[in-house]
Amino acid sequence: MSIEGSTVDTLTIEEAAAELERLAKEIAHHDALYHGKDQPEISDADYDALKRRNDAIEARFPELIREDSPSRHVGAAPSVTFAPVVHARPMLSLDNTFSQEDVQDFVAGVYRFLGRLPDQSIAFTAEPKIDGLSMSIRYENGRLTTAATRGDGTTGENVTANIRTIAEIPTELPKGVPSVVEIRGEVYMAKSDFLALNRQMEAEGKQTYVNPRNTAAGSLRQLDAKVTASRKLKFFAYAWGEISEMPADTQFAMVQTFKDWGFPVNPLMKRLNSVADILAHYDEIGLERPDLDYDIDGVVYKVDSLELQGRLGFRSRSPRWATAHKFPAEQAFTEVEKIEIQVGRTGALTPVARLKPITVGGVVVTNATLHNEDYIKGIGNGGERIRPEDHDIREGDTVIVQRAGDVIPQILDVVMEKRLAEAKPYEFPKTCPVCGSHAVREVNEKTGKMDSVRRCTGGFICRAQATEHLKHFVSRNASDIEGLGSKQIDFFFENEDPSLQIRTAPEIFTLEKRQQQSITKLENIDGFGKVSVGKLYGAINERRSIALHRFIYALGIRHVGETTAKLLARTYGTYEAFATVMKEAAPLSGDAWSDLNAIEGIGEVVARAMVEFYKEPRNIEVIGRLLDEVTPEEAEQPVTSGSPVAGKTVVFTGSLEKFTRDEAKARAESLGAKVAGSVSKKTDFVVAGPGAGSKLDKARELGVQTMDEDEWLALIGG
Repeated sequence: MSIEGSTVDTLTIEEAAAELERLAKEIAHHDALYHGKDQPEISDADYDALKRRNDAIEARFPELIREDSPSRHVGAAPSVTFAPVVHARPMLSLDNTFSQEDVQDFVAGVYRFLGRLPDQSIAFTAEPKIDGLSMSIRYENGRLTTAATRGDGTTGENVTANIRTIAEIPTELPKGVPSVVEIRGEVYMAKSDFLALNRQMEAEGKQTYVNPRNTAAGSLRQLDAKVTASRKLKFFAYAWGEISEMPADTQFAMVQTFKDWGFPVNPLMKRLNSVADILAHYDEIGLERPDLDYDIDGVVYKVDSLELQGRLGFRSRSPRWATAHKFPAEQAFTEVEKIEIQVGRTGALTPVARLKPITVGGVVVTNATLHNEDYIKGIGNGGERIRPEDHDIREGDTVIVQRAGDVIPQILDVVMEKRLAEAKPYEFPKTCPVCGSHAVREVNEKTGKMDSVRRCTGGFICRAQATEHLKHFVSRNASDIEGLGSKQIDFFFENEDPSLQIRTAPEIFTLEKRQQQSITKLENIDGFGKVSVGKLYGAINERRSIALHRFIYALGIRHVGETTAKLLARTYGTYEAFATVMKEAAPLSGDAWSDLNAIEGIGEVVARAMVEFYKEPRNIEVIGRLLDEVTPEEAEQPVTSGSPVAGKTVVFTGSLEKFTRDEAKARAESLGAKVAGSVSKKTDFVVAGPGAGSKLDKARELGVQTMDEDEWLALIGG
């Protein structure tokens, strides 16, 4: 489970991995509600804070980055209600900043990546961040042909008919525009139109709407375009996708070109050079915010030069050349009604505060995770005080809840003046509340430090852990079996009928066969039915062939998230090769162990966790039965047509002068190369700058091809 109250600097690697797992699941849940159903459960500030904590942990523990991490994904899967549209260029989201220091770090990072001194020579644009629905509108030969939502960033929903009803969006562009133009921006509803719509709904005795953003999104997803037309939606253009011929070479000039073509653009957009001017403009926009007729939740900064944008490139889900500076969060007071314990699939016991419902900025907060027993006492993971000694959290306490920051919702402190006389310190359980097994705090063998998380020792006899393992296996980013949700897993796990029982992953795939031989039919049980059972069997059978990275991730190996699983799949290609390496690396020495640790993004902690997983006979037995039912597919290699380094392993060493280390790595990976941190027999190239030492020596010893920066640039085409 999570260690939500702990500061990132004090997390152990096990705590960080558990927290990243929780954050990935929680953020994916909110993505689906926000992007797919327009029904968010939390505010933007809450959501941003979750992502912010995730990013901070990943920055400290890059080897733990998961494939299902929010840093690897955008939005949510498109709705099946509308036809899918594959974006010609992905619609990525932006990283967020929340303080002046964050903005200074962003600007400094741009200069650092480009290997330049921070001399204010790089211009940035700054514009309000509109709280609406992202949209990509495609024009061919000047005519509007397709409009699609962001969706999951790769595939969106076709809402062309509805977009045509928005008066501010031209259906034809002026003569002379490029033959292919994709304009991107935000569809929104003006505050005044939202209030008028709610007055109309109230007069008609109908339910009113919650906020303009959700109303705009819901209006755009109407099956009847006439309904969309009646909602008075608006649009701001600020970006682009595919364009056959670029009309300008800066961000600012591109947006002004959109204005010339007839698109509305935000008048508050400015081009600035210094951090001081950028922050001053942020403050100005913040002061104007209450008077604007549209909702904004921050200011977006982008590197103005498109040439520099190209050099800076992208991370997995966001550009390095842009960030969103969000407005501050809010706080409120409420009461802790009860403290409960939840048990996750790793056995972690996580205390959760059930709060007296309180509305903070339009969002109802009802609970907050208390992270661990030390946090309840006001102690951080490093043993330091995070609250005054007597400010432990007790049932009945009045507390300060914050909706943004490291954790959301987060209990900051206790209001001691309102503490009840009968309030008693919370006694953290020493046994698992689910199975009754002992719950212990392990000692880290390397540091000798006691883990802040107390874990159930029950393992697979603990229902909570076993069911959570199954829920992980069938989850969206693992095997993704539709129809096997949390309630269904609980039903099958608890069932005593052998034909209906699922307690390990292989039993999912034998369910249909067992049912065929049973007189107790699933379709006759309340909550199922013949059609739904048929769909469930179909969904299960569709996953008898599964992508390799999904299969590895679904196994639930500790510290192996989606990112790591994808990296392993790309590195080893087949499950057989992967499993062989795991077994050969068992002594924690030798070539297999060295090669595993040399993979960029795999650290010793992750490597050890994988090897230990494959040492466990019960895991091997379960995997064996699973492989009788499921076939992991061979991993697809990156499409890098004509690349001379596709599939090759490269190591950069020494002081690079032609490019920064980050830029070199990003370029190599974009060409399909694998970047390793150490030299081995499997290394294909070592690129050595001045001062190269042991890695260059080892390359020569192993006969690995070495080259300088100029030779590398010549090889990859500059």
